[in-house]
Amino acid sequence: MRTDLDKYLGLPAQSLTMRSKRAELLASNLANADTPNYKAKDIDFKQSFEQAQSAFAVKMQGSDNAHINTATSGVDMQTKYRIPQQASLDGNTVDSHVEQGLFSENAVKYQISLRFVNGRITGLVNALRGE
Repeated sequence: MRTDLDKYLGLPAQSLTMRSKRAELLASNLANADTPNYKAKDIDFKQSFEQAQSAFAVKMQGSDNAHINTATSGVDMQTKYRIPQQASLDGNTVDSHVEQGLFSENAVKYQISLRFVNGRITGLVNALRGE
């Protein structure tokens, strides 16, 4: 169940959660770059973010308990296996250069989302102070 604060922080807060999960997966991929038969994992960020957008869309409210509940309780970030650009002899699908690039890109976008959330919180604090 989302609160009003969740609605206020909105998509940048959801983006932080998704980017954090993606950073964990990418770091795990990099850590296992030399592990035989390790399969690189990632999330489809675009699909997950679109799901988050629809979760924050205006929903109809039912006036009876028998009505269908249209509210969603969060974003389902399914991990998927990455298809390697070049197959490895030991079955490992991690390409270190690709993973490092994706990790760096994700880190920059995480910082951007963090700044958006920080701006929202600063605005809320200023409104509470009456500034």
